[in-house]
Amino acid sequence: MVTVLRARGLRVIIFSDDHQPAHVHVFGDGQAKINLRSAGGTAELVWSEGMDRGEVRRAMQVVVEQQDFLLARWEDIHG
Repeated sequence: MVTVLRARGLRVIIFSDDHQPAHVHVFGDGQAKINLRSAGGTAELVWSEGMDRGEVRRAMQVVVEQQDFLLARWEDIHG
């Protein structure tokens, strides 16, 4: 597990032994899994647990704003 970003009270991690498609796990009061690139090319919420709508919205904003950086980190970790 690698913490790749901390922003807006959230921690974004990539598990080093994780699977495709490229995605991150975002932790705050709860957690969410967000695919970094959906069929349309944008980030996509897969699921969330224990996050209210505001925190999910904040998590999505962070991932969308940092999408290129997070995709590069995914590639660094997974090749």
